[in-house]
Amino acid sequence: MTVDVLLAAAGALALVAAAWSDWIRRLPVSEPLLALGIGVVLGPAVLGVLPLPDLLEDHAWLHTAARLLLAMSVMSVALRYPFRLARTRWRQVLLLLAVVMPAMAFVTAGLAALTLGVGLGVAALIGAALTPTDPVLASTVATGKPAEEDLPGHDRQLLSLESGANDGLALPLVLVAIALAGPLSMGEALVESLWDVAGAVLLGVLLGWLGGRALRAGAEHGATDPGPELVFTVVLAFAVLGVGGLIRVDGILAVFVCGLAFNAVSTGRERTADVRIDEAVNRFVVLPLFLAFGAILPWSEWRTLGWGGLLFTVLVLVLRRPPVVYLLRRPLHLARPDAAYLGWFGPIGVSALFYLTLESERLSMDPVVLVAGTLVVAASTVVHGLTATPGRVLYRKVAGPKGRDEQDDTGDHDRDRSASTPGPDG
Repeated sequence: MTVDVLLAAAGALALVAAAWSDWIRRLPVSEPLLALGIGVVLGPAVLGVLPLPDLLEDHAWLHTAARLLLAMSVMSVALRYPFRLARTRWRQVLLLLAVVMPAMAFVTAGLAALTLGVGLGVAALIGAALTPTDPVLASTVATGKPAEEDLPGHDRQLLSLESGANDGLALPLVLVAIALAGPLSMGEALVESLWDVAGAVLLGVLLGWLGGRALRAGAEHGATDPGPELVFTVVLAFAVLGVGGLIRVDGILAVFVCGLAFNAVSTGRERTADVRIDEAVNRFVVLPLFLAFGAILPWSEWRTLGWGGLLFTVLVLVLRRPPVVYLLRRPLHLARPDAAYLGWFGPIGVSALFYLTLESERLSMDPVVLVAGTLVVAASTVVHGLTATPGRVLYRKVAGPKGRDEQDDTGDHDRDRSASTPGPDG
């Protein structure tokens, strides 16, 4: 009964999203935000027709759903642009991963300690889980016709590639946080992190290369059709995720690396087909998860956090990312409007749910980690969903035509025109 209600509601919302897609994309809402709101209405807080297990007692299903959705999303990000174009962004993406990501974890952990009154271990767990920029919510900002009209390709590419990469690379931060919380020694956490990352890279390169070569060989001999090609990368993502779980490496990172390797050796036709899957994941596949999340929001536990919880949420949204990106605008080669936009739109969503539930599975932790974490995720879904369209319009007005990059998301142009993006002083 519960699953039937969930699927029926998600299907109805998908029909509305499909019928009025352009209209919805131009409103100050997003599909995940709409799904979250409907989930709240259907959940025990209002109608009570969508009873799901209590979040604090049973969240294994949420962890699995987030893991599968992330795998599809990071694979789509890796295939969104031609490999030659993604390669030109590696210095900026590396800076975002090596400097901005640890800074976000540190700032979030510090805010948790100051506002929630928790210890170092609990603060570190919260900070690590809320660090990654979510590829699912980020894609609602970086993809689609309105985004292509209003935002330069340079900004959309950076946000997409960062969100795909830092989802997997957040795992070492989580393991260090678990070590600070007690169950692991710091040496064990570092060794496990090294294997997680190195093993994921090796696995992703191997399976991505094999998958790309196999599909290319099939295309050359007429053994594959556009239909099977359309879902091949999704199946490949799940296969990499499964193998990663069996050999205990970072499965999400392995899927992203696999997508990059597949992108590098495939014919390009597969990547173009995957753009359609990318759109489907970002607009439709996310709906059941956010519906379910809306139905299980821990309202009573949020109230126990008091004003500290509200202050923590506001400060995380304002201080976790925007100041760091803005201060690094020169080395990131971003104009002021671009730095402000990319700093603000670093949403917290499915990836945070994945790591929050992962931490809960690894150890018996203070419930405040999951309670405070889900409060920030819900707030980010609402705030970033409401500000996405006004933010695009404001960027267009501030940056003007000269601040626009003509490179589109599908990478159909051979020449990267990002050099026309203004310098750090805009």
